[in-house]
Amino acid sequence: MLGSINRVLERMMPIITPVSVIIGVLLTDELKSWSYLVPWIFAVMTFIGSLGSNFKSLKDVFTHPMRLITVLLILHIIVPLWALLLGHITFSGDIHTITGIVLAAVIPTGITSFIWVSVYKGNAPLALTIILVDTFLSPFIVPYSVSLLAGEKVVIDTFGMMQGLLGMVVIPSLLGMTLHEVTKGKVKQKLGVPLAPFSKIGLAAVVMINSSVVAPYLKNFDVKLLTIAALSLTVSASGYMISVGVGKLLKWGRGDVTTLMFTGGMRNISAGAVIAVAYFEPAVAVPVVIGMLFQQVLASIFGHLLHKSYEKPLIQKQVKGA
Repeated sequence: MLGSINRVLERMMPIITPVSVIIGVLLTDELKSWSYLVPWIFAVMTFIGSLGSNFKSLKDVFTHPMRLITVLLILHIIVPLWALLLGHITFSGDIHTITGIVLAAVIPTGITSFIWVSVYKGNAPLALTIILVDTFLSPFIVPYSVSLLAGEKVVIDTFGMMQGLLGMVVIPSLLGMTLHEVTKGKVKQKLGVPLAPFSKIGLAAVVMINSSVVAPYLKNFDVKLLTIAALSLTVSASGYMISVGVGKLLKWGRGDVTTLMFTGGMRNISAGAVIAVAYFEPAVAVPVVIGMLFQQVLASIFGHLLHKSYEKPLIQKQVKGA
């Protein structure tokens, strides 16, 4: 029964995510008080997703680092430069808005990308390695990138970020991978499959709670806010499209392209919002906060489209073979 529920939820992900955003915005007062649960939900989701991974796969990523290097180049050079260009074209002279757009582009890849990679059967060990490496590098990359590209300086709570990473990603992932090794992969079927639906439910809960937190920033709706939203959407969508394009250009397999798309397209936007609010003018925080509304919706849409792009040729081949 749980397997059937999981398949239904996977098909409904393109609908579940935007609906969760809307619910979060509408029920902001009721849901934002539950924000303390987000790290715990993340930890459970990561644990479930890592039950199919082993340490050998993790080692293989470092043995062949080109995929990791490719994602880091997309994350911290290609997309940020594209965001800077669009920012200057759209908001010439508005340094605060431009800084916000750049900040949203240079923050590390999103932890939830690991969940999406698991949902669409990507390369989970590669995704985990990218998240770990990128997050550990972020205290150095983010401040210097923002300073270099937008001319602003930012201070990051390095210890806090590392502590959050350990609790939400490292510890639950190591636990899941250890169980996989100890049981010789049997835990995936006995525990991973039955728990899979709860990853989707958890993702919906996280989207609702995060959306409720950022809802107050969207009260003063005007033309500028609409333009910022359109620009944030464009930059975010570009990350997904650039990543897929690079992956297919390099002739990567489906699993690696799926992982590249989600890790290259998603950002740890929650951490970005905290940084923006804590260390910059309110105007800088607006593009970052608005980005939270699009991220999961875009992940859902592009995940669905990529899945269809691989399934369609397979179906056509089967039809011709029949």
